[in-house]
Amino acid sequence: MKLTPKHYAYLKISEGCNHRCTFCIIPSMRGDLVSRPIGDVLKEARALFEGGVKELLVISQDTSAYGVDTKYRTGFFDGKPVKTRMLELVQALGELAEPHGAWVRLHYVYPYPSVDEVIPLMASGRILPYLDVPFQHSHPDVLRRMKRPASGERNLERIQRWREACPELVIRSTFIAGFPGETEAEFSHLLDFVREAQIDRAGCFAYSPVEGAAANEIPGMLPSEVREERRARFMAVVEQVSTERLRRRVGATMQVLVDSAPALGRKGGVGRSYADAPEIDGTVRLLPPEKLSKQLKVGEFTRARIVAAEGHDLVGLPV
Repeated sequence: MKLTPKHYAYLKISEGCNHRCTFCIIPSMRGDLVSRPIGDVLKEARALFEGGVKELLVISQDTSAYGVDTKYRTGFFDGKPVKTRMLELVQALGELAEPHGAWVRLHYVYPYPSVDEVIPLMASGRILPYLDVPFQHSHPDVLRRMKRPASGERNLERIQRWREACPELVIRSTFIAGFPGETEAEFSHLLDFVREAQIDRAGCFAYSPVEGAAANEIPGMLPSEVREERRARFMAVVEQVSTERLRRRVGATMQVLVDSAPALGRKGGVGRSYADAPEIDGTVRLLPPEKLSKQLKVGEFTRARIVAAEGHDLVGLPV
């Protein structure tokens, strides 16, 4: 049974995770990474597009690692060989989406070097220039305690390369503030990273112990008030960066996917641009169209001229 609106859907490509992050218990619950056969994934995607889905959100616990458990085995779709790997999967999804004018959005993409191969597909418009990357932190010592697979310096270099290749790229991420042993200097490093990397959208959790997680044994648990205070400071910086980046869009005309439109939009509506994933990012508040003949329909695209930025959202006039 489909639980999302008819015009967007989630496509799960794998289950489980090979990482052993100290704050997480997913591997103990769901096991190591198991990739779905690429032929099955693409068949499901095609059926969703043919059923009217206009936005496909690719999800997993580690999207970048798709196929690593199969040694990137070659599968088949419509009788043609396709390697079980993120690049080939994304290329194929983009091809399936194109005839329907649909979006493909990538979530939970670990910042491996292989992600560089996907950026040109975003720059060319094959898939949305949007990456949900769970950085979690930036300081090398904190990342080491977390057992994360990349360093903050390498992540910053990658982001700079990605933005050079695809200037329209939007990056969303999640972070943890107040991880055991986190010093004020390490936390300041994280704030500097968010500013320099210009993270468009971010969520942040104040560290909280999870039963069975290895991080519980790490010395230096911070008082809850310190953890919460750092989370609040982090979110204030994120909001500043996000607001500045949103203001740059004022005056631009953007494609917007309509999520709600009472009375066919005569009173306006609400939609999202390529920069906004459903439920976790901002929205585009659509004003009533100036032309009486212009209608807004849920699940369809409209063009909107951005006239204002309000907090995490934009305001657009349908054109």
